Amino acid sequence: MSTDPSRTAARRRDRRVYLRSHPFLFALLAATRGRPVRRLGRTLLVHDADAYREALTRLPLDRTAAGTTGGAARAAGAGGVLFDQEGAVHRAERRGLAVGLGAAGVEELRAVWRPLLVRRLAPLARGGEVDLVELARELSGSVVCALLGSPADPRAVAGAAAEAASASVRSHLPGPRRPRAEATATRTADRLRRLLGAGTDARHDPAASPGSGAVEDGLAAMLAVAAVNTTVAALPRAVAWCADAGLWEQAADARLRPALVDELLRVTAASPLLPRVAAAGGVVGGRPVRGGDRLLLVARHAAEAHRRDPDAHRPAAPGTGRLVFGAGPHACPGARLAHVQLADVLEELAPYRPVVTRARVDRRAALPGWRSLTVRAGA
Repeated sequence: MSTDPSRTAARRRDRRVYLRSHPFLFALLAATRGRPVRRLGRTLLVHDADAYREALTRLPLDRTAAGTTGGAARAAGAGGVLFDQEGAVHRAERRGLAVGLGAAGVEELRAVWRPLLVRRLAPLARGGEVDLVELARELSGSVVCALLGSPADPRAVAGAAAEAASASVRSHLPGPRRPRAEATATRTADRLRRLLGAGTDARHDPAASPGSGAVEDGLAAMLAVAAVNTTVAALPRAVAWCADAGLWEQAADARLRPALVDELLRVTAASPLLPRVAAAGGVVGGRPVRGGDRLLLVARHAAEAHRRDPDAHRPAAPGTGRLVFGAGPHACPGARLAHVQLADVLEELAPYRPVVTRARVDRRAALPGWRSLTVRAGA
């Protein structure tokens, strides 16, 4: 890691999102990262990049078992369809979603968020302040509504998706269990589905959105949960890194910006931990795995987010950076969307050279992030 004081300050600020929002989890991961794979009873913590890839590409996984993201989604009544690889219908819907999030689909979605960015960032030119968390919520909610053809209020969708994620994801992470967690997860998922589907069937019309056609209620809800929560977690943290570490020159350079985006997504690792369950026996990182064993795949460590600061001049190997989006058949279909979105945000912000004026950690969020992150134009 760099010893540059500005980068030290940036790293310290970013570390706060873990220490204050997920202290038990952060302590567990920090204490066990000395070994590539560490077994604690029937749980394996996987930190090493090669072992992480091996678990996602070679080990049979039960994507809807209790204690996994898909299992939490299914328990909440969302069907787990975004994470469930079982069955032709589910696989076809996932392929259809990938088409909507491909190059052409993302270009259509840019027409939604580009005007929003200009409008929401305008106060910076007048000496005002902007809360990047509020911006990320509206941006992600708008994208979800456009992708699904839903007329719902984007900010309401973002709020409902955050509540659904907090109720379901926290129920299967290590740490104290909340009372009535499953009932709360079901209630919040139902609210999100009703909100997305209220007043229209447009999202089932192939011509209504950049998507590829019919999207069932469970998939729509899980898409909203994934898109909103990762965007709200990663985008403000990436901007804070640029502000604190003095990376605005890199953000302003069209040649360096793509590499900087890769680096910032690698370091923020919006989904730092992937909980999975082995469907059958195998080997991960040289350690035997039995069917039913729980795996905590630490994307943050596999991508070296804890070791390498973001730097477009000296980026990590491409294969390392992409690990925050999974690997093989379990790679996130929204990776392109995340890259283009963040690149546009940095391009719009770079002329202002923003500085952080206030930052408050979100202690209830499913993913480590800020509850508010306010910036103003730099000197």
